[in-house]
Amino acid sequence: MENKTITIHHSKKSMISYGFGKFPNEFFNMCFGMYVFFYYEVEIGLASWLTSLGYIIFAIWNAINDPLMGYLTNRPFRFTRKWGRRFPFVLMGGLPWVLSYILVFLPPSVNPQQDAWILFLWLIFTTCLFDTFGSLYTVNFYTIYPDKFRDQDERRLVAALSSLIAALGTALGAIVPPLFVKYGDLKSYIVQAIMVFIVCSIALMLAIPGCREDQVRIDSYLEKHQKGQVERSFFKEYKACLKHKNFMVYITSFTCYQILVSLMTGSINYIALFALKVPASAVMPIMAGLLVGMMCSMPVWMKIANKTDNDRRTFILASFFLAIMTVPLFFIDDYFIMIIGVIIWGFFEGAYWVMISPVGSTVIDESVVMTSERREGIYQGFQAFVTRAALIVQAVSFSVIHSITGFVEGSSTQTPEAILGIRIHFALLPAIFMLIGAVILWRFFDLTPDKVKINKEKLRELGL
Repeated sequence: MENKTITIHHSKKSMISYGFGKFPNEFFNMCFGMYVFFYYEVEIGLASWLTSLGYIIFAIWNAINDPLMGYLTNRPFRFTRKWGRRFPFVLMGGLPWVLSYILVFLPPSVNPQQDAWILFLWLIFTTCLFDTFGSLYTVNFYTIYPDKFRDQDERRLVAALSSLIAALGTALGAIVPPLFVKYGDLKSYIVQAIMVFIVCSIALMLAIPGCREDQVRIDSYLEKHQKGQVERSFFKEYKACLKHKNFMVYITSFTCYQILVSLMTGSINYIALFALKVPASAVMPIMAGLLVGMMCSMPVWMKIANKTDNDRRTFILASFFLAIMTVPLFFIDDYFIMIIGVIIWGFFEGAYWVMISPVGSTVIDESVVMTSERREGIYQGFQAFVTRAALIVQAVSFSVIHSITGFVEGSSTQTPEAILGIRIHFALLPAIFMLIGAVILWRFFDLTPDKVKINKEKLRELGL
């Protein structure tokens, strides 16, 4: 058997630095998902339906904001030749994004029943502000990857390294806040928000070198644009995305995964407080177990991906495994067994993480072959737009299930029926969505290794 030549164009230091750009996003995905809904419904006592409505409005703005950012920044500016297409926007969005997280936990001190609308409006304002800066950062950060890292071997290596750092972000996003949060103590949530700001600011500084774009790519982009590339309207850009079959299949699968993450992340404090009956600090070992499982799995799945050289097959297997391994978490009512269960579950989530970026990049490559243009910002924005359905699903699921099962807002105890509802939106519902995504991916995604190689050749011919 011939030894495969691996092509690497960037240093590992640059790759690791780029990986730290993922850290804040994954950190926020965890701590924002864990605490915001829980804080307003359980700690403040805002009605479930108002908290859910606020979340839905936030999700709608989130959906509009992301593709709009992708469209507005997907063009050259005066600073593009010197600073790059994406790097300036990464800098502009990063620090205000992490700072605005603190505002979410500084609502006016009012009665949650008599002045519920004040809290409701504050929830909407602060979460939408947080998302505006977050979109400016993330849409531009993630579009650097397919343009900067072109070779599939290098993409897998960058994906593995950045996934390890992202996994660290996810785990610390669940480990750090519980060190400062105490159930029933509103001030403790402000302290955790300040600590989140400090941690994420450090990660952003470490990410700066890796987010710098290659000058040759910047010059090539500007040259192509100056040759008369036609500027298309916002809606025509997204209509083109809808016609790209493999992209829509990939997005559907990824949306189902985001629903799984949103539901499970949002449920973890409910599980800890009401089902396992442990303090907020006890969430830390559970999430440390997630980190252990993911860290152990990523090198294994990277080797599998490199050996088989079939990203489609590996991605599909990872999706099915993740769906299946979510189901047992529904039945666990012992704290220590939950930690073990999360370790095992994390092993398979790590597999999905390793494959997201390489598979997504092959989809972007196919879009370039189809259009002879690079529109990573449009695709990233559209991906963010569609996957915001996860937040809406979380809000609606929590509101409906809590209403049906008799969940009491602001109470430190719940009935067995309410706890059953919590278990449903913690494990059973996420498993169903993930299984749907896996089936759709298996049935319709057709970017086989042969097609990927053909697209690579066409990209070289196009000079893109």
